[in-house]
Amino acid sequence: MAGAVQLSRAHWLALGIPAVLLGGAYCFEYLGGLPPCEMCWWQRWPHFAAVALALAGFVVPWRWPLVALAALAILVSGLIGGFHAGVEYGWWEGITGCSISVAGSDDPLAAIMNAPLIRCDVAPWELLGISLAGWNFLISTLGALAIFALLLRRKGV
Repeated sequence: MAGAVQLSRAHWLALGIPAVLLGGAYCFEYLGGLPPCEMCWWQRWPHFAAVALALAGFVVPWRWPLVALAALAILVSGLIGGFHAGVEYGWWEGITGCSISVAGSDDPLAAIMNAPLIRCDVAPWELLGISLAGWNFLISTLGALAIFALLLRRKGV
């Protein structure tokens, strides 16, 4: 019975962590006016996968492998966030391109020329000196480790 409780906790964390982080990212984007750069998108994709895997775990009888894969996806997002934070803090060099969206424009050249430049090497927002990418690194990495620990405890390993 204790193993089932550990699995249930891990499962809810595997769904909740990426869902909350994605919700926060979209709030910052649409309510805060902070569009994502390319590396921000890199961090979102594994969270999308983690949510899908965790949701799938509710409908299949063998859910622990899906929860483990979701935890792995959360960890990947966290590690990408760590890399991105290092770029923002100037610890290492990042990618050279930045994001610009021109979808749905009648004049793509004008759209490109008038689009805001979204830099990957500048933190648009910080809390306690930690950027959004840094927070993603901390929350995702610690969350994934907690999920893995719960999964290991369920087996008594």
